[in-house]
Amino acid sequence: MTVNRIGHVEPILSGKRPGRSEQVGGNDKADTINLSAQAMEKAERYQVLELIKSAPELEEARIIELRQKIEDPSYINEKVVNATADNIVNAWFA
Repeated sequence: MTVNRIGHVEPILSGKRPGRSEQVGGNDKADTINLSAQAMEKAERYQVLELIKSAPELEEARIIELRQKIEDPSYINEKVVNATADNIVNAWFA
């Protein structure tokens, strides 16, 4: 059995319509987004919460050990205070 064409049928092209230009244009401006102060604040809060969630959890035994050291009057001396102060400064400016 043979099937003949009925009328004139064009082959399927690659999705291009004849007579259309590939360029869309006229506007050379870049897209911009403006965020409100409230949106910026919420973004900062979200980042802080994500940092807290990703931080390793301290073991209860370690917390008890640190509390005992802090409560011991002989533990807190000039060397410990200076090291703690250095760590705080480094954390803020690092």
